[in-house]
Amino acid sequence: MPAMKDPSVKDPASKDRARNDPGVNDTAVNGRGGRSRAASRPFVLWREVLTAYAAPALMAGTAGVVTGQRELAVAACTSIAGTSAVVAFLVGAWLRRGGRPRRWTVAVPRVVLTVVLVVATAGTAALLGWFAAQWLPAHTAVPGSPWLDRLRIDLPVSAVLATTIVSLRWRSTTGTSRP
Repeated sequence: MPAMKDPSVKDPASKDRARNDPGVNDTAVNGRGGRSRAASRPFVLWREVLTAYAAPALMAGTAGVVTGQRELAVAACTSIAGTSAVVAFLVGAWLRRGGRPRRWTVAVPRVVLTVVLVVATAGTAALLGWFAAQWLPAHTAVPGSPWLDRLRIDLPVSAVLATTIVSLRWRSTTGTSRP
């Protein structure tokens, strides 16, 4: 009659084999999550949009207050953070596409996906910034002002940061093994 193993005793050899097996969850191996928090949390669009607004608003707003640049402190909560939130929402909603990602967005490496989306959003934001700074004062009753000139920089930079963070964050939750 074979000896019965006590289930409470862990076999160190099986633990080492499981640790080296990429298909085994770290929590099952060592009782604590070895994966990053970002990979373990699901992609929730409203949370990503809130983060995309709060992070640049706090960072740029703090920099504006500390350096005494009132226009930067105001832009932090308007054009910088607002652009980040809008871009995060648009990119996140497009990537999610009703809960089913487009085939090519999970087939290409995450760096390629991020670069493609960054180029598209930065280009769109740069055109929108140029439109606001140049075309509006020349063709409408909107007067030219320094805050309009800031949009040529604020919009593309905010779009690049928001797109990069959201696309990398989304891709980390899709469960693909591509880099």
